[in-house]
This record gives sequence, structure tokens and C-alpha cells, in this order.
Amino acid sequence: MIIVCQKPLKILKINGIALFPFILIRRPEDKKNKVLINHEKIHLRQQLEMLIVFFYLFYVIEYYYWFFTLKDSYHAYKRISFEREAYANEHDLNYLKKRKWWGFRKYL
Repeated sequence: MIIVCQKPLKILKINGIALFPFILIRRPEDKKNKVLINHEKIHLRQQLEMLIVFFYLFYVIEYYYWFFTLKDSYHAYKRISFEREAYANEHDLNYLKKRKWWGFRKYL
């Protein structure tokens, strides 16, 4: 389910976020943004594979590993394996149909 959630996402300076089982987006028109929605759907699949809780745990651990390694929050975010998979495949709208189980592992 896609929910428009303008104020919190504006404060966080993000256009969308996947919080299982929801996709929260900042602007109503982004419901039609197939690339953004596909990116977030990839995260929903990752969350399911890792039983949701372990996704968030691993996400935070990986973020902080890269943050302390790179000393840069944006680059740390971009190095997270879940994000790397989602960004690499967000334009392929059929990706989830052919994606292998735990597909993010090749981005570690």
C-alpha cells in the first residue's frame, strides 16, 4: 500500500521509504513514479527475505560500518548493499519477477 506522508519525509529530505508493508512517499504525484515505487518495492522484498527485523538491524549495522569507514553519511548510505541493489535495478520494472532469493548479497 502506498501512503502519501508529506511532512515527515520532507523533514527527512527523502522522497520515499519502505516500511513493511507500506511505501511512504512525499508527493502525491510520486504514486505515478514507477522508478521510485520499484525502488521501494525492492526494499519490501528485501525486508521480507530478512524477516523484517533483521533487515533493519543489518541496514543500520552496514550504514555505520560504512559511515565510520568513509566518514561521510551520504556515501555510507550509497554503500549499503540493500541500497546498491535497489538503485542498480530500479529502472528494470521486471526485476522483482526475475530476482533471485537474497539478491542483495551480490552487492555486499
